Amino acid sequence: MPRPTSGAAATELAPSPAEPLRLQVLTALALHRMATTGQLRQMLRPDSSRQLVSRVLNKLRSTGFVDRTPLPDSDRSRTHAWYLTPEGSRLTRDLPVLRGRPPYPITSTTAASLKTPHTLTVTRTHLPFAADARRLGHEHGPWDWTPEVSHPIGEGERLVADAVMHYTVVGDHRRKLRAFVEVDRSTMSSERLAVKLIEYARLFQYEAQPVGRRRPVSTSAWLRWYPVFPRVLFVLTGASRSRLSDRISDLQAMVTQHPLVAALAREVQLGAAVLEDIEEHGPSGAVWMPLTGGESRPWTDL
Repeated sequence: MPRPTSGAAATELAPSPAEPLRLQVLTALALHRMATTGQLRQMLRPDSSRQLVSRVLNKLRSTGFVDRTPLPDSDRSRTHAWYLTPEGSRLTRDLPVLRGRPPYPITSTTAASLKTPHTLTVTRTHLPFAADARRLGHEHGPWDWTPEVSHPIGEGERLVADAVMHYTVVGDHRRKLRAFVEVDRSTMSSERLAVKLIEYARLFQYEAQPVGRRRPVSTSAWLRWYPVFPRVLFVLTGASRSRLSDRISDLQAMVTQHPLVAALAREVQLGAAVLEDIEEHGPSGAVWMPLTGGESRPWTDL
Protein backbone atom coordinates (compact mmCIF):
# COMPACT_ATOMS: atom_id res chain seq x y z
CA MET A 1 0.00 0.00 0.00
CA PRO A 2 1.58 3.33 -1.01
CA ARG A 3 2.08 6.01 1.60
CA PRO A 4 -0.13 9.08 1.21
CA THR A 5 1.37 12.26 -0.16
CA SER A 6 1.46 15.42 1.90
CA GLY A 7 -1.83 16.49 0.34
CA ALA A 8 -3.63 13.28 1.21
CA ALA A 9 -7.13 13.45 2.56
CA ALA A 10 -5.90 12.05 5.86
CA THR A 11 -5.18 15.62 6.89
CA GLU A 12 -8.89 16.52 6.76
CA LEU A 13 -10.94 16.89 9.91
CA ALA A 14 -13.34 14.20 8.75
CA PRO A 15 -12.95 11.33 6.30
CA SER A 16 -13.82 11.95 2.68
CA PRO A 17 -15.77 9.30 0.76
CA ALA A 18 -13.24 9.79 -2.03
CA GLU A 19 -10.40 8.64 0.22
CA PRO A 20 -9.73 4.89 0.17
CA LEU A 21 -11.59 3.26 3.03
CA ARG A 22 -8.60 1.01 3.75
CA LEU A 23 -6.48 4.09 4.55
CA GLN A 24 -9.21 5.50 6.78
CA VAL A 25 -9.49 2.19 8.65
CA LEU A 26 -5.73 2.04 9.22
CA THR A 27 -5.67 5.66 10.38
CA ALA A 28 -8.63 5.14 12.71
CA LEU A 29 -7.03 2.08 14.30
CA ALA A 30 -3.70 3.89 14.68
CA LEU A 31 -5.39 6.84 16.41
CA HIS A 32 -8.10 5.07 18.43
CA ARG A 33 -5.95 2.01 19.21
CA MET A 34 -8.76 -0.51 18.83
CA ALA A 35 -12.34 -0.70 17.50
CA THR A 36 -15.03 -3.17 16.49
CA THR A 37 -16.35 -3.40 12.93
CA GLY A 38 -19.53 -1.64 14.02
CA GLN A 39 -17.62 1.18 15.66
CA LEU A 40 -15.48 1.71 12.57
CA ARG A 41 -18.62 1.82 10.42
CA GLN A 42 -20.22 4.45 12.68
CA MET A 43 -17.00 6.41 12.72
CA LEU A 44 -16.07 6.30 9.03
CA ARG A 45 -19.12 5.30 6.96
CA PRO A 46 -22.27 5.72 9.07
CA ASP A 47 -24.52 5.49 6.01
CA SER A 48 -22.94 2.34 4.56
CA SER A 49 -23.34 -1.34 5.35
CA ARG A 50 -21.39 -3.23 7.97
CA GLN A 51 -20.27 -5.65 5.26
CA LEU A 52 -18.36 -2.89 3.44
CA VAL A 53 -16.13 -2.23 6.44
CA SER A 54 -15.86 -5.93 7.22
CA ARG A 55 -14.52 -6.69 3.74
CA VAL A 56 -11.84 -4.02 4.10
CA LEU A 57 -10.80 -5.32 7.51
CA ASN A 58 -10.55 -8.91 6.29
CA LYS A 59 -8.43 -7.78 3.35
CA LEU A 60 -6.11 -5.84 5.65
CA ARG A 61 -5.87 -8.86 7.92
CA SER A 62 -4.93 -11.11 5.02
CA THR A 63 -2.08 -8.74 4.13
CA GLY A 64 -0.84 -8.64 7.74
CA PHE A 65 -1.65 -5.00 8.61
CA VAL A 66 -4.41 -5.64 11.17
CA ASP A 67 -5.43 -8.44 13.48
CA ARG A 68 -8.34 -9.08 15.82
CA THR A 69 -9.24 -10.47 19.22
CA PRO A 70 -12.67 -11.82 20.22
CA LEU A 71 -14.67 -9.88 22.77
CA PRO A 72 -14.75 -11.59 26.15
CA ASP A 73 -18.56 -11.79 26.23
CA SER A 74 -19.40 -15.33 25.13
CA ASP A 75 -22.78 -14.17 23.84
CA ARG A 76 -20.94 -12.01 21.33
CA SER A 77 -18.35 -14.54 20.26
CA ARG A 78 -18.58 -13.44 16.62
CA THR A 79 -17.71 -9.84 17.50
CA HIS A 80 -14.04 -8.89 17.45
CA ALA A 81 -11.90 -5.92 18.36
CA TRP A 82 -9.51 -4.91 15.57
CA TYR A 83 -6.05 -3.44 16.08
CA LEU A 84 -2.90 -2.74 14.08
CA THR A 85 -0.13 -5.27 13.84
CA PRO A 86 3.47 -4.01 14.21
CA GLU A 87 3.60 -3.89 10.40
CA GLY A 88 0.41 -1.84 10.27
CA SER A 89 1.78 0.47 12.96
CA ARG A 90 4.94 1.06 10.91
CA LEU A 91 2.85 1.75 7.82
CA THR A 92 0.81 4.49 9.52
CA ARG A 93 3.43 6.22 11.67
CA ASP A 94 4.12 8.98 9.11
CA LEU A 95 0.49 9.92 8.42
CA PRO A 96 -0.02 13.68 8.97
CA VAL A 97 -2.99 13.17 11.31
CA LEU A 98 -0.79 11.01 13.56
CA ARG A 99 2.15 13.39 13.68
CA GLY A 100 3.52 13.58 17.21
CA ARG A 101 1.67 10.51 18.44
CA PRO A 102 3.81 7.83 20.13
CA PRO A 103 3.83 4.35 18.54
CA TYR A 104 1.36 1.90 19.97
CA PRO A 105 2.22 -1.55 18.65
CA ILE A 106 0.38 -4.60 19.99
CA THR A 107 2.42 -7.71 19.40
CA SER A 108 -0.02 -10.44 20.38
CA THR A 109 -3.68 -11.31 20.74
CA THR A 110 -3.11 -11.69 24.48
CA ALA A 111 -1.77 -8.16 24.79
CA ALA A 112 -4.71 -6.85 22.75
CA SER A 113 -7.28 -8.67 24.89
CA LEU A 114 -5.96 -7.03 28.07
CA LYS A 115 -6.59 -3.57 26.61
CA THR A 116 -9.93 -4.36 24.95
CA PRO A 117 -12.57 -3.41 27.57
CA HIS A 118 -11.30 0.07 28.41
CA THR A 119 -10.13 0.97 24.90
CA LEU A 120 -13.46 0.00 23.32
CA THR A 121 -15.37 1.97 25.96
CA VAL A 122 -13.32 5.07 25.18
CA THR A 123 -14.10 4.57 21.47
CA ARG A 124 -17.75 4.01 22.36
CA THR A 125 -17.77 7.33 24.23
CA HIS A 126 -16.50 9.17 21.15
CA LEU A 127 -19.24 7.94 18.81
CA PRO A 128 -22.22 9.91 20.31
CA PHE A 129 -20.23 13.14 20.03
CA ALA A 130 -19.53 12.43 16.35
CA ALA A 131 -23.18 11.53 15.69
CA ASP A 132 -24.34 14.69 17.50
CA ALA A 133 -21.98 16.83 15.42
CA ARG A 134 -23.33 15.36 12.17
CA ARG A 135 -26.92 15.94 13.29
CA LEU A 136 -26.31 19.52 14.44
CA GLY A 137 -23.97 20.55 11.62
CA HIS A 138 -21.01 21.01 13.96
CA GLU A 139 -17.41 20.07 13.26
CA HIS A 140 -16.16 16.95 14.98
CA GLY A 141 -14.87 13.82 13.29
CA PRO A 142 -12.77 10.72 13.90
CA TRP A 143 -9.51 12.66 13.92
CA ASP A 144 -10.76 15.14 16.55
CA TRP A 145 -10.64 12.57 19.35
CA THR A 146 -7.16 11.60 20.55
CA PRO A 147 -6.91 8.83 23.17
CA GLU A 148 -4.24 8.55 25.85
CA VAL A 149 -2.80 12.06 25.87
CA SER A 150 0.01 12.55 28.38
CA HIS A 151 1.12 15.81 30.05
CA PRO A 152 3.71 16.50 32.77
CA ILE A 153 2.37 17.70 36.12
CA GLY A 154 5.65 18.15 37.99
CA GLU A 155 7.89 16.03 40.22
CA GLY A 156 8.50 13.64 37.36
CA GLU A 157 4.83 12.63 37.23
CA ARG A 158 2.46 12.71 34.28
CA LEU A 159 -1.28 12.97 33.77
CA VAL A 160 -2.66 10.63 31.09
CA ALA A 161 -6.12 11.66 29.90
CA ASP A 162 -8.27 8.92 28.41
CA ALA A 163 -8.92 11.27 25.48
CA VAL A 164 -8.68 14.86 24.34
CA MET A 165 -11.59 16.08 22.25
CA HIS A 166 -11.68 19.00 19.80
CA TYR A 167 -15.17 20.19 18.85
CA THR A 168 -16.35 23.26 16.92
CA VAL A 169 -19.89 24.53 17.47
CA VAL A 170 -21.12 26.07 14.23
CA GLY A 171 -23.72 28.82 14.51
CA ASP A 172 -23.91 32.59 14.50
CA HIS A 173 -20.52 32.49 16.21
CA ARG A 174 -18.10 29.60 15.89
CA ARG A 175 -17.00 28.21 19.25
CA LYS A 176 -13.91 26.04 19.39
CA LEU A 177 -14.23 23.77 22.40
CA ARG A 178 -11.77 21.30 23.87
CA ALA A 179 -12.22 18.74 26.58
CA PHE A 180 -10.27 16.20 28.55
CA VAL A 181 -12.42 13.08 28.72
CA GLU A 182 -12.11 10.54 31.54
CA VAL A 183 -13.98 7.25 31.02
CA ASP A 184 -14.82 5.37 34.21
CA ARG A 185 -16.03 1.75 33.98
CA SER A 186 -16.44 1.49 37.75
CA THR A 187 -13.39 -0.77 37.99
CA MET A 188 -11.57 1.48 40.47
CA SER A 189 -12.67 2.87 43.80
CA SER A 190 -14.69 6.08 43.80
CA GLU A 191 -11.91 7.77 45.76
CA ARG A 192 -9.31 6.88 43.13
CA LEU A 193 -11.59 8.29 40.45
CA ALA A 194 -12.02 11.56 42.33
CA VAL A 195 -8.24 11.85 42.80
CA LYS A 196 -8.02 12.29 39.04
CA LEU A 197 -9.38 15.78 39.63
CA ILE A 198 -6.30 16.58 41.71
CA GLU A 199 -4.09 15.57 38.79
CA TYR A 200 -5.97 17.97 36.49
CA ALA A 201 -5.63 20.71 39.11
CA ARG A 202 -1.88 20.05 39.21
CA LEU A 203 -1.68 20.29 35.42
CA PHE A 204 -3.60 23.57 35.55
CA GLN A 205 -1.09 25.05 37.99
CA TYR A 206 2.09 23.44 36.70
CA GLU A 207 4.60 25.91 35.32
CA ALA A 208 7.38 24.74 33.03
CA GLN A 209 10.81 26.29 33.46
CA PRO A 210 12.70 26.70 30.16
CA VAL A 211 16.13 25.07 30.17
CA GLY A 212 18.98 27.57 30.55
CA ARG A 213 16.91 30.35 32.11
CA ARG A 214 18.58 31.97 35.12
CA ARG A 215 15.40 33.58 36.42
CA PRO A 216 12.11 31.74 36.81
CA VAL A 217 9.59 32.44 34.08
CA SER A 218 5.96 31.97 35.06
CA THR A 219 4.45 30.07 32.13
CA SER A 220 1.63 27.58 32.44
CA ALA A 221 2.84 24.38 30.83
CA TRP A 222 -0.57 23.60 29.29
CA LEU A 223 -0.32 26.73 27.12
CA ARG A 224 2.11 24.76 24.99
CA TRP A 225 -0.83 22.72 23.68
CA TYR A 226 -4.05 24.69 24.34
CA PRO A 227 -5.08 28.36 24.05
CA VAL A 228 -7.47 27.83 26.97
CA PHE A 229 -7.50 24.98 29.47
CA PRO A 230 -9.90 22.27 28.21
CA ARG A 231 -12.99 21.48 30.21
CA VAL A 232 -12.90 18.15 32.04
CA LEU A 233 -15.65 15.59 31.34
CA PHE A 234 -16.13 12.37 33.31
CA VAL A 235 -18.15 9.64 31.57
CA LEU A 236 -19.33 6.84 33.86
CA THR A 237 -20.69 3.36 33.14
CA GLY A 238 -20.48 -0.23 34.36
CA ALA A 239 -22.57 -0.01 37.55
CA SER A 240 -26.10 0.55 38.83
CA ARG A 241 -27.70 3.96 38.51
CA SER A 242 -27.45 4.58 42.26
CA ARG A 243 -23.77 3.64 42.35
CA LEU A 244 -22.99 5.91 39.42
CA SER A 245 -24.84 8.76 41.16
CA ASP A 246 -22.71 8.17 44.26
CA ARG A 247 -19.54 8.37 42.15
CA ILE A 248 -20.66 11.68 40.68
CA SER A 249 -21.39 12.94 44.20
CA ASP A 250 -17.85 11.97 45.24
CA LEU A 251 -16.46 13.97 42.32
CA GLN A 252 -18.52 16.97 43.44
CA ALA A 253 -17.27 16.53 47.00
CA MET A 254 -13.67 16.65 45.80
CA VAL A 255 -14.40 20.04 44.21
CA THR A 256 -15.57 21.47 47.52
CA GLN A 257 -13.01 19.77 49.78
CA HIS A 258 -9.70 20.08 47.95
CA PRO A 259 -8.28 23.61 47.59
CA LEU A 260 -6.41 22.93 44.34
CA VAL A 261 -9.51 21.37 42.74
CA ALA A 262 -11.68 24.21 44.01
CA ALA A 263 -9.31 26.67 42.32
CA LEU A 264 -9.50 24.64 39.10
CA ALA A 265 -13.32 24.63 39.23
CA ARG A 266 -13.40 28.43 39.42
CA GLU A 267 -11.67 28.64 36.04
CA VAL A 268 -12.52 25.40 34.19
CA GLN A 269 -15.84 23.74 33.39
CA LEU A 270 -16.13 20.32 35.05
CA GLY A 271 -18.94 17.85 34.41
CA ALA A 272 -19.97 14.20 34.64
CA ALA A 273 -22.54 12.07 32.83
CA VAL A 274 -23.60 8.44 32.46
CA LEU A 275 -22.53 6.90 29.15
CA GLU A 276 -25.91 5.28 28.53
CA ASP A 277 -27.61 8.70 28.94
CA ILE A 278 -25.20 10.22 26.44
CA GLU A 279 -25.99 7.45 23.96
CA GLU A 280 -29.76 7.80 24.45
CA HIS A 281 -30.11 11.58 24.51
CA GLY A 282 -26.89 12.71 22.82
CA PRO A 283 -24.13 14.67 24.57
CA SER A 284 -25.97 17.89 23.69
CA GLY A 285 -28.86 16.72 25.88
CA ALA A 286 -29.25 17.85 29.48
CA VAL A 287 -27.40 14.83 30.85
CA TRP A 288 -24.27 16.45 32.34
CA MET A 289 -24.04 17.23 36.04
CA PRO A 290 -21.78 20.21 36.80
CA LEU A 291 -19.25 19.19 39.44
CA THR A 292 -19.75 22.58 41.06
CA GLY A 293 -23.43 21.74 41.59
CA GLY A 294 -26.65 22.74 39.87
CA GLU A 295 -29.06 21.21 37.39
CA SER A 296 -28.01 18.87 34.59
CA ARG A 297 -27.33 20.52 31.21
CA PRO A 298 -25.58 20.02 27.84
CA TRP A 299 -21.81 19.66 28.00
CA THR A 300 -21.39 22.87 26.01
CA ASP A 301 -23.23 24.80 28.77
CA LEU A 302 -21.29 23.60 31.81
